Amino acid sequence: MTETYRRSGDDSQALPPQPPYLPGVVLSEQTHEQQTHEQPRYEHPQHGSPKKKRLRGPAGLITAVAIAAAAVGGGTAYAFQELTGSATASSATSTTVVPSSKKGTVSGVAEAVSPSIVEVNATLGSGSSTGSGVIITSDGEIVTNNHVVSGASSVKVSTSDGKTYTAEVVGTDAKKDLALIKLKNASGLKAATLGDSEGVKVGDDVVAIGSPEGLTGTVTSGIVSALQRDVTVSTDEDQQQQQQGSGGSGEWPFEFGGQEFNGNTGSSKTTYKAIQTDASLNPGNSGGALIDMNGNIVGINSAMYSSASDSSTSSSSNGSVGLGFAIPINTVKADLDTLRSGGADS
Repeated sequence: MTETYRRSGDDSQALPPQPPYLPGVVLSEQTHEQQTHEQPRYEHPQHGSPKKKRLRGPAGLITAVAIAAAAVGGGTAYAFQELTGSATASSATSTTVVPSSKKGTVSGVAEAVSPSIVEVNATLGSGSSTGSGVIITSDGEIVTNNHVVSGASSVKVSTSDGKTYTAEVVGTDAKKDLALIKLKNASGLKAATLGDSEGVKVGDDVVAIGSPEGLTGTVTSGIVSALQRDVTVSTDEDQQQQQQGSGGSGEWPFEFGGQEFNGNTGSSKTTYKAIQTDASLNPGNSGGALIDMNGNIVGINSAMYSSASDSSTSSSSNGSVGLGFAIPINTVKADLDTLRSGGADS
């Protein structure tokens, strides 16, 4: 701001200039309170010339940045975070939890989000199931897939720092293939930032983090290949246990485009809209995170196609072929209250 205030009737001396602000930022001369009440005035000790009161110091600077960011659209949360050093983020697509020096990089996303991704091990009547989950509260609420924990007699969770917790199933929703579990005696965990899947576009870069084949914290990357894909999965608990346990290949069966993949989905089914990605997903990625390049969770990975679902086939021929699906995070957020109250299956 370049304007200088001078004493009335005297052009020879000037009051000290205002502190510098960011280029192009113009602060409002009046707040709402000043517009509706008597305006505070500054009077020069000699001439009584009224001057308008302005914000100074860090508070004024942060206000100025917020106003400027809002004016150009988006980025307000990021600007505030950069100024204050806060790691707290909103759920808007403009939010970033990735350090500014690593913004837009896979390594930056991995570093920021990996502490919020866990490995989930469920004991079933027919064997065991391994999947992934996303921490959503610091005291241990975790979102995962229903087919990872369905029918489990016990659940163990491993965090990125190597700690193991016992967990209980809070609620399940087989029709959306979602489940909420809660760690016992957990605190101080790093909760993920849930983004806005409505802002996701085809071609966006994404990162997947999970525990394929029990390899905790595995990171892969790719793009969003398509949106609003109809994916059909089984809602039959016996079918899920058979596939996830020792009698199955560990690959979750699903239907897409009129075809069955990874085995038989059974007679009891449900269909949901999914994000399609070519980020590599393998058995064990179920329940893990699909993440945008700002570090926001935009989907919960739920299904992947393997070229070989026959358990007699060599494992070397199994694996992702670039056809994976994730449940949009907005679907998850809309279902959280139901899951916390016991789920749609209770």
